[in-house]
Amino acid sequence: MQPETPMYHLVGCGFVDYYYNLFDNDRVKLKDLYDDSSCLSFEGEQFVGKTAIFNKLASLPFKQIKHVITVQDHQPTSDSSILCMVVGQLQADDEKIIGFQQCFLLKNVGMSWIIKNDMFRLSLYNHV
Repeated sequence: MQPETPMYHLVGCGFVDYYYNLFDNDRVKLKDLYDDSSCLSFEGEQFVGKTAIFNKLASLPFKQIKHVITVQDHQPTSDSSILCMVVGQLQADDEKIIGFQQCFLLKNVGMSWIIKNDMFRLSLYNHV
């Protein structure tokens, strides 16, 4: 008999599916996933608040993007938030496929989950 899947894992997986579906198909709706105290680290740049975060995501210079998730891990935190780590690949427009990592801290507010912290990095390697 297999143990029951923890709720934090189910919520985390559902969030990851929802987030990347929105990102790939209707990026405008991502704004609703953040609040005014949310933080985004994007390739070393820092953004605070839903407007600043959305402006960054909306300004990314591609018309189409497709994310493929390789693996995701989820952990509960002591304050009942959920930490999500995502590893995958993305392809923007007709560019080459690039690996990425993204980490989210999800906080339950009322009847929904919001992104309090979001860290994103491309997997770029310097080969000497």
